[in-house]
Formats: sequence, C-alpha cells, structure tokens
Amino acid sequence: MIRFYFHPTPNPVKVALFLEEAGLPYETIPVDTSKGEQHRPAFRAINPNGKVPAIVDTDGPGGRQARVFDSSAILLYLGDKTGKLMGTPQDRPELLSWLFFIASGLGPFSGQAVHFQFVAPEGLDYARNRYRREAERHYKVLDDHLAGRDFIVGDGYTIADISAWGWLDRAARVLKGEADPFRAFPNIARWFRAIEARPAVARARAVGKDHVFKREVDEETRRALFPSNYAAA
Repeated sequence: MIRFYFHPTPNPVKVALFLEEAGLPYETIPVDTSKGEQHRPAFRAINPNGKVPAIVDTDGPGGRQARVFDSSAILLYLGDKTGKLMGTPQDRPELLSWLFFIASGLGPFSGQAVHFQFVAPEGLDYARNRYRREAERHYKVLDDHLAGRDFIVGDGYTIADISAWGWLDRAARVLKGEADPFRAFPNIARWFRAIEARPAVARARAVGKDHVFKREVDEETRRALFPSNYAAA
C-alpha cells in the first residue's frame, strides 16, 4: 500500500496522476500546507524538507517500509517499482534528461513566476520579469522539442509527460494575463490536449476533493508557506 501525502498543488498532482494511471492501491493523507501541517514533526519524519508530495510504501524494497519524497524521486521510484510509464531501456537517457529539465528548470521557474506575479509585494519588477521570462524560455525549449512528437520521450507516454503536465496545467497562472497561455506554444497545446483526454487525468483531479483545504491567504498561511521570509523565533 502507498500512503500518499497530498495537497492539491502541481507536484502532488503529478503523483496522483501516476497512481491513477498505474492502478496502484493508495491511501490519500491530506497535508494542509496553508495551515503549516507540513512542518509538524510527524510529517518531517517522512520529508525532512517539509514539502509535499511524499509517500510511504509499506511494501518497499526487501519488503521493508520505505519513504520517498520529491515528486521526481517518487515518479522514478514508482515507475521502477511497477515497470510502468518508464519507456524503453533505450529511452532512459532522454527520460532522465527531460525529467530533470522539468525538476530543475520548468517547475521551479514556473513556481517562482507564480509567486512573484501573485504573492510577492509590489516593487519587485526585476524578479517578476526574470522568473516570467525564464518560465517562457523553458516553455519554448519544450515546445520546440515536441514538434512532430506525440510524447516527450520515445514513442509512448511516460513519467516525463506526467511531470510536465503537472506544471503546464498551471500555465494560466504562470503566464499571467494571457488569454490563451499556449498561444505561442502550439506543440505544447497539442500535447496538453492529448494528455487531458486521458481518463486518469479526471481521476487525478478528483484526488483530495473530499477534504476542505484552507484557501484564505492570511498571516498564518504566509508563515506556513514562506517560513524563510520570517526571522527564526
């Protein structure tokens, strides 16, 4: 059984999509990051970095319980565990390259673009422009790569597609103000429509819907989500 620590944000939703695609049995454990539940000792014992997603596999290697944190690590772990959505052995170099392109580039720059456009105080125009333009540059790299391709790696759907989908699903926020955020990226638009048509996507979007997560952005939320902005107590 997979215990899945979840909040409805891009990185956890990637893991939800894998679990649904692979048909793995799992238990969803909500972690309300706006309330600071990710900083509780019990969760820090699973992810010392205090972020979601994280999983505990009660039937890990050698039959022992195993924790895995970070969405890319989880996708690789579950892909190797199940033998699903990993492409062919010949695809492995490309799979790792694109997975880490998303993990170190497209994802973080998208997240910072959202932060500085929606959360940060006014007067930070350099940072706002920097992250927005870098997000757009990463979109262009992926769009160029997808020309003439149905999937990011090889001839089939893999964890690279799942990982990219998690962040590209938030394109309207990353590219704030664009009526059609994929207008300049037609290959991503075509690819994204195909991923969206998969039945598992609707199931992944439904994960956690039975739990009421805090939505208000108040001082508690800001301290929970951005603790490094505050002096240590």
